[in-house]
Amino acid sequence: MTVEVATIDDVLRAEPVIHQHISSVPLIRSYELEKKMGLASGRRVWIKDYGWTPVGSFKLMGALNWMANHAEEIGDRPVAAHSSGNFASGISFAGMKYGKRVIIVMPEDAPEVKFNRTRSFGAEIRTYNKATDHLTGERDRLTRQIAEEENAVQASPYDDNYVISGNGVGGLEVVEELKQQGRSLSHFLCPVSGGGLMAGQALAIAHGFPDAKIIGVEPTEADDFRRSLEAGKRVRLELPQSICDGLLSYDVGDHNWPILKEHVNESVTSSDTETIAAMKWIYDQHGLRTEPSGAITIAAALNWKTPLDGDGDIVFVLSGRNVDDETFRKWIAEAE
Repeated sequence: MTVEVATIDDVLRAEPVIHQHISSVPLIRSYELEKKMGLASGRRVWIKDYGWTPVGSFKLMGALNWMANHAEEIGDRPVAAHSSGNFASGISFAGMKYGKRVIIVMPEDAPEVKFNRTRSFGAEIRTYNKATDHLTGERDRLTRQIAEEENAVQASPYDDNYVISGNGVGGLEVVEELKQQGRSLSHFLCPVSGGGLMAGQALAIAHGFPDAKIIGVEPTEADDFRRSLEAGKRVRLELPQSICDGLLSYDVGDHNWPILKEHVNESVTSSDTETIAAMKWIYDQHGLRTEPSGAITIAAALNWKTPLDGDGDIVFVLSGRNVDDETFRKWIAEAE
């Protein structure tokens, strides 16, 4: 099956749509990571922290672009989508902005903060059992059922060109800010799940800094993309497992895979223990409370998962910070 693939032109078209609603996400220099990694004085480390968005994650960008481009088609119909939680709040926020009703299918054990954010923007939530979904397919069945019974327009959290190109706007921001400062980029590290974030970011980074090495980061037991790169074809995991609840897709999307295969050089993995330690490190050094899916790239840096030699700067994507306070404190205590 041949699918139409998003391009850098799609990302450029998405930029005014995104910035109509939200400001650019900060690119924060990490002096502490520079010191920890022992980088040469001419190189800099930057953290692209999507926790600063109104929904606490990157998912808002793709959701806004999807909603803007489907608003006329949707009309007075509802929107249906499944999500581990961050796309839920993103598409809910977008629905609020465009006056659309949104119905979300979420795992019943999603962090409470993700339920609360999603409801705060007006979405309705239906839940499913994530532990048995690989056997029952309940998530997809519920989403299809909503689409059929309520005549809803179904949105994918990652396998969609409007979502990919919307997410890519963050990559354009990275390129623009570094070039304004006269900087070069040698490495770009970003989490990978279904590929909606990485595919969009990779389009923008490869366009702006074609020599930069683009590296994915995944949980050790949810590394379908790493396996896909090795196999040269999409590999599905039947039961991905990790505390990184936002990185548990079964495989990368049809629309994402061609972009990832072309632009992403490799994917490395971090264990949950390493990710928890990275969450504590970021909190101690920068005062940032991150969710595991967001901290996993920093875990890769702290544990030297791949050589980062070169002359240019390094950017680490922190994809979100939606974690329940009690859970966060428990993990931080474990890290100690």
